[in-house]
Amino acid sequence: MASWLAVVSVLGIYFARIAELRTKRNTVSGQVRETRTLRTFVVAGTLMLLGGVAEHFWRQPDWNPGMFFAGWVCAASSFTLRRKAIAALGQFWSLHVEIREQHEFVRTGPFRWMRHPTYFSMILELLSAALLLQAPGTLGLVSLLFVPALVERVVLEETALVEKFGDAYRRYQQTTPAVVPWKGPTE
Repeated sequence: MASWLAVVSVLGIYFARIAELRTKRNTVSGQVRETRTLRTFVVAGTLMLLGGVAEHFWRQPDWNPGMFFAGWVCAASSFTLRRKAIAALGQFWSLHVEIREQHEFVRTGPFRWMRHPTYFSMILELLSAALLLQAPGTLGLVSLLFVPALVERVVLEETALVEKFGDAYRRYQQTTPAVVPWKGPTE
């Protein structure tokens, strides 16, 4: 029974994430700089789901309520952080690296703690699946795909933001962590 609870939880999180991605938002369109990393992120999430379920049933781990709870904490934190980041960006939010002509430099909400909160939320989401399914091997393999795509995406986005905002963004880079919020909020 506990195995199915873990699987149903991860399926629910996965499909809630897909539904969230498909939600129509009032955004301003701009030039899309690349789309490959988004596809890689979707593939990584799907592999985490499928591989994690397979690993879970192959390993048949004992029920661990602490890991299950930690997995749900990561999932809830991921969704909360992503929603706050999307709200802070407002009409400038996009699934792609897309800087608009009238783009505003956002440093409110979770952007006070890190420059790319949505990417940190993706890390939390993958971690949540690994914890819920007790699938560390799958997380390790998925990381081989996810981490290079994440690094590429951050570099592309940082380059675009420096082009758009210049020295103001360079100062932000010096004071605010990129993905992992390892220090307090900046002004």
